[in-house]
Amino acid sequence: MANVFAIHSVCGSIATFLQNTYPASHNGMALPACSFEVLSSNQMAGTLDDTNRISLFLYRTTVNEHSRQQRPPRAPNAIPAPLSLDLHLLVSAWSNSALDEQVMLAWTMRQLHLYPLMDASSLTPEAGWDSGEVIQIVPAELSNEDIMRIWDAIEPSYRISSSYIARTVRLDPDDLPEDRPVVATRFGFRGPEANP
Repeated sequence: MANVFAIHSVCGSIATFLQNTYPASHNGMALPACSFEVLSSNQMAGTLDDTNRISLFLYRTTVNEHSRQQRPPRAPNAIPAPLSLDLHLLVSAWSNSALDEQVMLAWTMRQLHLYPLMDASSLTPEAGWDSGEVIQIVPAELSNEDIMRIWDAIEPSYRISSSYIARTVRLDPDDLPEDRPVVATRFGFRGPEANP
């Protein structure tokens, strides 16, 4: 479980992992130079040059479907369960060359297929990850209509893309201050007693 920096930590860690493992060549053939970047909504909607890059764009976050079944705590001082999120990422290739675009995306997809898990040792530390924390990166199936809606909303020219879900990102509740104990006083009323 982690703090509110967890979403950024996951996205940045994926980009760093890809950048650090991208080779100069494959099977004796040179691979195109490539950078891996996490882009904001504003950057995606802006004008990006066609420098060889793979972008990771967080286009949606959802509450994990399995954590929705958790019941809220009944005890008044009980700590709430962590918020469990799924991060929906659009991985896109940017290049002026069809060969470079396709090779970069193919390598990225294969790398995420081969290494679908990120543990606390491969996640950036600002989120305060637990030592046993694991994030799973799985392919997501988007319909053509959904893909076109995303690209229509952000307005740059369409780029070949693939979608993934990073799950499950658990956000801890903040430390809740202890409530002061309730003080109860019981008042009673008695009628006048008869004197003997």
